[in-house]
Amino acid sequence: VVHGKGLWGLTEPNGPIDCGNSGTGIRLLTGLLAGQDFFTVLTGDESIRRRPMGRVVKPLREMGATIAGRKGGELAPLALMGSRLHAITYNSPVASAQIKSALLLAALFAEGITRITEPRLSRDHTERMFQFFGIAFRRDGTTLLLDGRPSVGWNAAPRLVVPGDFSSAAFFIVGATIVPGSDVTIQQVGINPTRTGLLEVMARMGADIQLLNRREEAGEPVADIRVKSARLRGVAIGADLIPQTIDEFPILCVAAAVAEGETIISGAEELRVKESDRIATVSAELRAMGAQITERPDGMVVQGLGTAEANGRLRAAHGRSHGDHRVAMSLAIAGLTASTPTLIDETACIETSFPGFHHRLLELVGECR
Repeated sequence: VVHGKGLWGLTEPNGPIDCGNSGTGIRLLTGLLAGQDFFTVLTGDESIRRRPMGRVVKPLREMGATIAGRKGGELAPLALMGSRLHAITYNSPVASAQIKSALLLAALFAEGITRITEPRLSRDHTERMFQFFGIAFRRDGTTLLLDGRPSVGWNAAPRLVVPGDFSSAAFFIVGATIVPGSDVTIQQVGINPTRTGLLEVMARMGADIQLLNRREEAGEPVADIRVKSARLRGVAIGADLIPQTIDEFPILCVAAAVAEGETIISGAEELRVKESDRIATVSAELRAMGAQITERPDGMVVQGLGTAEANGRLRAAHGRSHGDHRVAMSLAIAGLTASTPTLIDETACIETSFPGFHHRLLELVGECR
């Protein structure tokens, strides 16, 4: 149960706020707290302290925020002094829901109409939540307009249902597809169209996926996802689909590795500044399992193993997560196609986003420790 304190009800914390491994957490909190009238320090784990924060800090400073940080605010920890904000017109260089959401939260405290334009539509969970709570804003193509301060207001939500995370479900969608004889149903999963690019890609690859019991909860589309095993074929994935598949890239590469034919992924340079350099990390780890991958600056080319001779199998290996939760889970799913056990180091990072992953996988395959 959350008892809201209103726009100006927050108070200064006694010490730094540790966001752990959450890039979303630290960036959204930076936007939320930039307009408060108190001092805050935001930090995180080693991975977070390496990730670029300037993309959020720069536009917030344009709004009048006073923010200090390592390398001129490019890196956490970030110190927010608390400032009076004003509206800006901002053209984001990348399609990023984290940047957009941080600015929308800051705009609630800013005088005037804030305009945020993206090169492509990114995830819209924040906008849907604003609508659900009655916060007024307007969309014009890829531009959002929000009039802050006096005109802003919202309704209390008596009950908020949070659907299952699609990015977590993605591991089992791919796993059920590539393990012969599988028939798995994942219940109550959010299928927001700005998040489910993986479903489009997997359908083009030949996957057998059904969306059942479609409904809407708290402004978000929800469904049960039934997946049966299927033989996959390679496809081309361009920049237009990257915002909708950004977190599914590691597990999508596993699908590409066991598909038949060539998969080309381009326009994905943003993946180099995630919890790890996911292009380099995934390429190296899957190559160690026998995948044929050529790394490119903005993506990769994967020659799938799904021929009659290879039977779409990777080989067991001793893999490393590089402290990246999505890489760790993707390697676990990749290991399901190997004929002998796969060992993965540094799997504690999985707790970041999917604490029950190990147990769910154990329920399905029976041999995971």
